[in-house]
Amino acid sequence: MKKRVKGIHLSWIVVNDIEAAVKFYTETLGLTLHTIDKQFGWAELSGPDGATLGVSQANPDYDLIAGTNAVVTITVDDLLEAKSDYLKKGGKTVGEMMEIPGHVKLQTIQDIDGNTLQLVQTLSE
Repeated sequence: MKKRVKGIHLSWIVVNDIEAAVKFYTETLGLTLHTIDKQFGWAELSGPDGATLGVSQANPDYDLIAGTNAVVTITVDDLLEAKSDYLKKGGKTVGEMMEIPGHVKLQTIQDIDGNTLQLVQTLSE
């Protein structure tokens, strides 16, 4: 059987103001900022152990509201294959698959209790 899951490398939260959130997480909590992309409303920070916290600007196209969630991402080898397998087993996807060229492909899913998760395929290593 082919190993599909590579690991859990990122959890992310939704915020109302990405710049204020980045300032809070760097200045108040001491996390290190690695990237911020205002066009996509996304930032990545980490602590000394290397785990990554993603910070997403609230977006009316998604049902995620600032302050109410954390989304765990599950890294897979092949997103299309993982999504197909998930759907065959009765899983539910949320929205369309998204690609950030040269970086990642993403598919938001829900578990059996309605918790939001995300399948992620890294496009650049």
